[in-house]
Amino acid sequence: MVYDGDEIILKLEDSSFLEPNGELEAVIAYEDENVVIFNKPSGMPVHPSIKHQGDTLGNYFAYLYPELTFRPINRLDSDTSGLCAVAKNAHSANLLQGNIEKVYYAVAEGIIEEEGVIEAPIARVQESIIVRCVSEDGQRAVTHYKRLAHNERFSFAEIHLETGRTHQIRVHFSHIGHPLAGDDMYGGGLDFINRQALHCGKMIFTDYVSGEKITVVAEISEDIKILFNGGI
Repeated sequence: MVYDGDEIILKLEDSSFLEPNGELEAVIAYEDENVVIFNKPSGMPVHPSIKHQGDTLGNYFAYLYPELTFRPINRLDSDTSGLCAVAKNAHSANLLQGNIEKVYYAVAEGIIEEEGVIEAPIARVQESIIVRCVSEDGQRAVTHYKRLAHNERFSFAEIHLETGRTHQIRVHFSHIGHPLAGDDMYGGGLDFINRQALHCGKMIFTDYVSGEKITVVAEISEDIKILFNGGI
């Protein structure tokens, strides 16, 4: 029984099973008692894998918060830069999952339409566990984009995802004939940038404790800016 004036204390115990690595670096763009949002550099995987045992965002998180379990809310490809949110406890992970609006920025080859919607189902290429393709028997996938700038070679776009399929942005832009610059997996060239020019640049969510709307922004990476001579 709980009576008026009683105090209830909930202790959330957690622990990390990842090897900590303090030699890594990922800037913290936002932090409160329930979530930390990193500006992940390109080339850093989010999760450990067979080929990446100690050089991931998870390993850096384990160094910063040795008492916590690594619970990423969104996942970025290794070579995709930008914002990656990590919950500090299971409760916040459940509440934030699916409730963070993400805005991506990408450089596509050629000149795309001023704005558009790409709706094409995505499936896994049978021979690969990584590569995806547009296929009639795939899962529904919808990408909204708006062109913000362009030059004679590239288009810079703001992207909102209606669905969240693996490699969705990369597959969809390749599907319409404008692969992302540097994305050689899906037809992009490596002449000007050596990784897919994709960046998660904004996150918007509501703090479930205060009810405040939070907007977190990460500046476009320098290797993407240089494709437009820094003019984005």
